Amino acid sequence: MRCVPLFCCFFLLQIQIATAQNTYILQPDRVFDGNVLHEGWHVLVQGEYIMAAGPADGIKTPSSAIPIPLPGKTLLPGLIEGHSHVLLYPYDQKPWNDQVLKESEALRVARATTHLEATLLAGFTTIRDLGTEGAGYADAGLKQAVNQGAISGPRMLIATRAIVASGSYGPKGFATEFDVHLGAEEADGTDALIRTVRTQIGKGADFIKVYADYRWGPQGEAMPTFSIEELKLIVETAASSGRPTVAHAATDEGMRRAVLAGVETIEHGDGGSEGVFELMTANGVALCPTLGAVEAITRYQGWDGQPPLPDRLNTKRQMFRKALDAGVTMCVGGDSGVFAHGENAWELELMVDYGMEPLDVLKSATSINAQLFHLEEKVGSIQRGLLADLVAVDGDPTENISLMRTVSFVMKGGRIYKQ
Repeated sequence: MRCVPLFCCFFLLQIQIATAQNTYILQPDRVFDGNVLHEGWHVLVQGEYIMAAGPADGIKTPSSAIPIPLPGKTLLPGLIEGHSHVLLYPYDQKPWNDQVLKESEALRVARATTHLEATLLAGFTTIRDLGTEGAGYADAGLKQAVNQGAISGPRMLIATRAIVASGSYGPKGFATEFDVHLGAEEADGTDALIRTVRTQIGKGADFIKVYADYRWGPQGEAMPTFSIEELKLIVETAASSGRPTVAHAATDEGMRRAVLAGVETIEHGDGGSEGVFELMTANGVALCPTLGAVEAITRYQGWDGQPPLPDRLNTKRQMFRKALDAGVTMCVGGDSGVFAHGENAWELELMVDYGMEPLDVLKSATSINAQLFHLEEKVGSIQRGLLADLVAVDGDPTENISLMRTVSFVMKGGRIYKQ
């Protein structure tokens, strides 16, 4: 094995330290600060943090600052992906069942490292990953690898295994005498639920994800799983450690129970009624609509993207409009993994196509997601003292949201990953 001289190791370490402490003055045409679009702003970065943001002539720029001209571009806070599964990849490449049952954890982790890099280079500097789908606590190791700089990727909030009611989750379709490896952790009743929540927290979960319903009805339709008492127990147990709970819920009753139990976000929401969306607004519960996942699955099933829309997509569009009309706070989260990592901006495009204004979508992808995930004192806005997670795109995405696919500059914690 070839040895690296000690002085070389020291030299490389000094380069890394210097890079981390660089001072930059970013010079775009405009800055979206997470709430408002500003013309003629510059942003000063020192080390990991934003030191100043404002009109160019109002920033005292040190002589040591490295200028980064970004002509014609808009600078934004690093985007936040609210619903990701980095240990999955598109189902048209390999079905979910096969990924869970036939691929080793080592293989899935290796794939996930490339998924994380693709997500970061697409401008998403933070992700909320909502379950390993059969890969145990692999997300905890991936998060550590990112934090330690062993791999490139966004900041990670992780759910670890997620919690399902016994008998509800998959893979399914096997002889009854076999117990197959599942995509989440089964638990029921007081003792088991408390123990499972605490165990997942102890293994590194930043929040708890529970499946408030799933496709286990008499005809395979989605039906509620946990009782409201069980859901409250999950929420209360997690909250005692300072952690929130989020719920997969696609039925009106599953959503109602989850909201009343105290979850912070509802994932999917397909079957929500006007009444349950009004309940969400009244209780401050946000919706992560995962439009991209439904669009992708519909395409995998043969839809060519042309009119007429399949019933499932009509239902999704109606749901989204009801939620908007009820004033529900929108989280940006596409369920990436169902579709390709790195294509996360597709969700932003779909949210506009489904009825949101581009500016509102950009707020949801930055400052609003940061607030929802309790990160507003670290990321999500361009202001002094926050981490220098910054991305730039050509043109003005408040006029054309598809420009979010043209990310040409990515900085995370003051380090440049794409330029």
